[in-house]
Amino acid sequence: MRANKRKVLPNSKELVLNYNRRTEPEIIQTHNDPLQIDWTDINNLDDPKSSASCFIGQQAQRVPDDSQPKFKLWWPIQHGVLNEDEYLNAEHLFDDFETLLDKAIRQELGLTKNSTWRQYSCVFVIPDLYDKKYVEQVLRSCMTWFEFNRICFIQESMAATFGAGYTQACVVDVGAQKTSIACVEDGLCVEDSRINLKYGGYDVTETFVKMLLYDNFPYQDINLRRRHDFLLAEELKMKHCTMSQADISVQLYQFHLRAPNQPTHKYQFKTYDEVILAPMGFYDPSIFDNSTKLRGRRKLIERSYNAYDADIPDDPTSAAQFGILALVKPSLNAAPANGFTPSQNDVSTPVKEKPQPFDFLKRGENGINGTPLGSNAPSPAPEGVSTPVPAPFVFGGSKDGVNGGSPAPPGRNGGTPGPNGTMLAQPPVGMFVDTSARSAKAIAIERDGVLPTAPLDLAILTSIYNAAKGDDKKLRDYLGSIMVIGGGSKTPQFTVVLEEKLKARRPDLFDRILVSRSARDMDEQVVTWKGASVFAKLPANDSWVTPFEFERLGARVLHHKVLWSW
Repeated sequence: MRANKRKVLPNSKELVLNYNRRTEPEIIQTHNDPLQIDWTDINNLDDPKSSASCFIGQQAQRVPDDSQPKFKLWWPIQHGVLNEDEYLNAEHLFDDFETLLDKAIRQELGLTKNSTWRQYSCVFVIPDLYDKKYVEQVLRSCMTWFEFNRICFIQESMAATFGAGYTQACVVDVGAQKTSIACVEDGLCVEDSRINLKYGGYDVTETFVKMLLYDNFPYQDINLRRRHDFLLAEELKMKHCTMSQADISVQLYQFHLRAPNQPTHKYQFKTYDEVILAPMGFYDPSIFDNSTKLRGRRKLIERSYNAYDADIPDDPTSAAQFGILALVKPSLNAAPANGFTPSQNDVSTPVKEKPQPFDFLKRGENGINGTPLGSNAPSPAPEGVSTPVPAPFVFGGSKDGVNGGSPAPPGRNGGTPGPNGTMLAQPPVGMFVDTSARSAKAIAIERDGVLPTAPLDLAILTSIYNAAKGDDKKLRDYLGSIMVIGGGSKTPQFTVVLEEKLKARRPDLFDRILVSRSARDMDEQVVTWKGASVFAKLPANDSWVTPFEFERLGARVLHHKVLWSW
């Protein structure tokens, strides 16, 4: 704030701490509270005596914590993937996933009779970086359990562009538990631009509550594992969090704590910079709690493998995602994407030097200060003059050959032949790790153990760079059409701050960068679903899968039907 020449009071934090420490709640009786919450009545279950009866959605979150019998919340989807951590077997996980869809169709769409489902077609939105096992399971459920007339799949970034009416865009979907980035061109997702980051709006909620507790938040017993406390935390985040520095000052707020079977408590509290520090975690994800986000991954559902080689993983990959993983764990940068490194020939093929529009260090084509840079080609030597070149230092060379003065032991029989026929000693086993000797499966396992987190602005530029592939025109087009969607981006001034961050990283393209929300003033949370409905109405849609095709080919029909490379 001082860098932006905004006045900062020196004792602001002390004012907040002292006020919150002294405040006491005001008790409001139930009959005096006009906004009392209607808690879910557990007697409204379809079959209260059956253990299979359940609530979904908002009804599940409104079940009292002290209900008899007790209820547990199950989350089949966590962080954009199937939640394998909380389940003991895959059958239970798939059953809950199908139950969630079944009750949503009955309650939200009003289709209570199974016989009418055969008259409807289904458009299923899947992540840009999806698991093939997940898509195959959805296809199997829709064809055998729900028995739809037909089904087709569309990636979420494609659906977002259909919903907003864009032909080319960099789609940034900030969700509750994950953030996905992908570039779309002419209705197709650019494969190497797909990025999936494991943070979202829920992380902001958790961090915001922790910061409030450090400042003597008057409701010290708040526990996000309790359903009514979690809803309260979400309400506080949506009401008070902002990214506008002009609104950062000591502010007095109030909230009402409504718990089941208890009177309403009215609290007053003060905040200072917590309201902006929590959402700024999108640009510094290290402040989020990332300790349990990969727990249980691949515990129940194995990754997909190639049909012709059982040791090669077959799930979709992305060069941009590999770049994010290498940023978190630099040792992954040496690992090839497909598990093997092609051998280099002795004679190299000359190639034209490509421009690097994404180079952060140069900050432009002519350097930082605009001075033209020198050529990389060496100056030619005069004719007839040769510069003596010393022999290269080779580890383990013999005394009479290369490296005569090195303290390494002399070469032995069976060593690697070096220059001029010199035998080089083999290094100890395990001293060097050859990435070409590692299998693709081992590399995939190592990558699965790395949590993909990176600053949002850096991830967007990484995605755009891999989509442009050195084309300066495409780079400028993508930077000028960044579309932010998702409920996590509803924080005030979110797009303004993101645009400032991107311009700070690429000042040479200051006038080209433009970050916008979805067109037509639509809610950011429904843009993807709107695009899926538009996609279903296209007359030239050849990606529909019918029950007859599924019966003949099974999951292999996806290879022939989806609009992208399966």
